[in-house]
Amino acid sequence: MEIDETIILDDRGFIKINGDEAKSFLQNIITNDIEKITDNFTLFSSIFTPQGKYLYEFFVLKFEDGYLLECEKKTTPEIIKLFNFYKLRAKVNLIDVSEKYTNIIISLKKFKEIAKSEHVEGSILSHKEGSTLSCESERIYIDPRHKDLGAKIITKIENIENIIKKLDLKKIDKKNYYEKSFALGIPQINLAKLKDKIFGIENNLDELNGIDFKKGCYVGQENTSRIKLRNKLRRRILPVQKISGKISENDIIKYKNNEIGKIMIDKPYSYALIKVIDPDLKEFSNAELNCGNSKIKIIKPDWIS
Repeated sequence: MEIDETIILDDRGFIKINGDEAKSFLQNIITNDIEKITDNFTLFSSIFTPQGKYLYEFFVLKFEDGYLLECEKKTTPEIIKLFNFYKLRAKVNLIDVSEKYTNIIISLKKFKEIAKSEHVEGSILSHKEGSTLSCESERIYIDPRHKDLGAKIITKIENIENIIKKLDLKKIDKKNYYEKSFALGIPQINLAKLKDKIFGIENNLDELNGIDFKKGCYVGQENTSRIKLRNKLRRRILPVQKISGKISENDIIKYKNNEIGKIMIDKPYSYALIKVIDPDLKEFSNAELNCGNSKIKIIKPDWIS
């Protein structure tokens, strides 16, 4: 994105979470450390099944008298239902505010420009992933997963046009944002196709700052830690580039007649669960592979160690 460009993500949902026990409630169930959240820092996190299987991912930022959780809009009711299951008698309020707030994407350069403005509250110590600032009534944060995804302005829907005019921005199609995310190897659309089918850590949350391995217990922590600490991670979700044919969900991917993966998300951007050892990912990444009735390439993102 150029410094004067912006994208409105109207497919994002928001849940306001407050109450006397909101902090301890979140700390006990999500994969990241809620203690890290401040006025100047926003988290990327997730919630797993008790077995460590992937369910939902989201951002959590400090907001008013509690927290604001940002997620895929279509999963908002499901997340609230799941959180209510874990809430029991805890003093926690879960309020769907998706019709009130929205998400505006700006470039990292624009974030830095805003951070220098005299209107910014507080000090910004860095421009790293998760860095957050308050600008009048808005919260703005650099994407905690990868700073090349830019920054997000969280604001009330009725303020969109005023913000765009004030920051001298021009709207571009949100397709540009999702294509950038795909180029980076970070899935954001149709994540429900991964739900309860893969381990959360297989969705690269360990590499995208979404799991804290030093915090206390959370749902699915035992299996997640065992996979990580005992070096048992054998598969990862990776982007798939089509060479020819049609990619379909559940297509089997083969290398030298051996099965190495399966398509999990077929469209609009394809991702597969791929073996990363035996054989080693380096052996076949960027090679032409058979996938059902198509030919593909598996792309290894630079940020995967």
